Amino acid sequence: MTLFLNASSDLAVQKAAEALREWGQSRQGLGVALVYGPVSAEDRLYHSKCPVEQRSVTALAEALEEIGARWKVLNPCESDFIMELVEYDVALSNLHGPYGEDGRMQGLLDYLRVPYCGSGVGASAVAADKILCKRVMLTLGVPTPGWHVWSGGPVTWNGRPAMVKPPFGGSSVGMSLVRDPADLPGALAEAAGGEGTPVLVEEYVTGTPMTVGLLELPGGSVVVFPPLATEATEADFYDADTKLDVDSKGAVTVRAADLAPAVLDKITKHARTLWDGLGLRGSARIDFILTEDGDPYVLEVNSTPGMSRDSNFAVGAAMVGLTHTDVVLAMLHEALTRPPYDVPLPTPAFAGTTRAREAAVSP
Repeated sequence: MTLFLNASSDLAVQKAAEALREWGQSRQGLGVALVYGPVSAEDRLYHSKCPVEQRSVTALAEALEEIGARWKVLNPCESDFIMELVEYDVALSNLHGPYGEDGRMQGLLDYLRVPYCGSGVGASAVAADKILCKRVMLTLGVPTPGWHVWSGGPVTWNGRPAMVKPPFGGSSVGMSLVRDPADLPGALAEAAGGEGTPVLVEEYVTGTPMTVGLLELPGGSVVVFPPLATEATEADFYDADTKLDVDSKGAVTVRAADLAPAVLDKITKHARTLWDGLGLRGSARIDFILTEDGDPYVLEVNSTPGMSRDSNFAVGAAMVGLTHTDVVLAMLHEALTRPPYDVPLPTPAFAGTTRAREAAVSP
């Protein structure tokens, strides 16, 4: 059973941080493949619009420099990606969306027997699929806004505002808040994309967005960061443009949530339930909406939290005394101390040259 720590477990967290720093000193020259590239629509958006200094990959690279690692950014879109990947001790992925955090990259790394940070195939796949994750929440007894799946055909409207969401991807890409029935068909088409995938139509619950980070520490304990309240000040909801904040307008405020003890207990309980129920590991971030009546509803689970210096995850870590570099050390430690995926698979053999297939979508 997982031992969960919280902000009041300051001594235990401090000891874990000291152990991490000592461990890091003994791993100078550790080979880390920092996996990053414009694979999904979400990552292509970040790659094209987000300033370099605001990117997670920039902050992660700085942390690896501080640790003394031997690291390199490896782009999955390059033809020599796998051949380079197997030359490193561990993979730290900064990919989001399909082919990054949905279990497919994790399965590749398992097959290649390259240790990697974060959740495995199953937990990654469930967390990344908003529809499947909703179904798992219901079985775990975790409250989530009402919803249904649209798979084409007639469009129904119950007269209440709804969030229309693609089943995969993050950063609110392709997501719409629909208040007028005339806008619903366009929102569904945008969320379905060119492939016509099923769309999640979720009841729009008003309240304060909350986010809770979780980080695995040496010994297998997991620290639950204090909830953060995130409020968009220039948008109807926390949309993609607000999250990118390309113009640094400060269009979103992030602060420690001032919660009654009973509400804090509910949010923390749901976060712990999802960590164990989904089989998450390494790190995760769980997003909630808190109603005016003090009822928290889970919106989604992120198995690969954003790791820029100012990210919600980094802010939450700082509130329990962990630096950005401490977080990276914890992620690397979990990956390298996890029992290896050891089955009788052949050692992959690579040809001297590989033929790259033409990309279906231009980066």
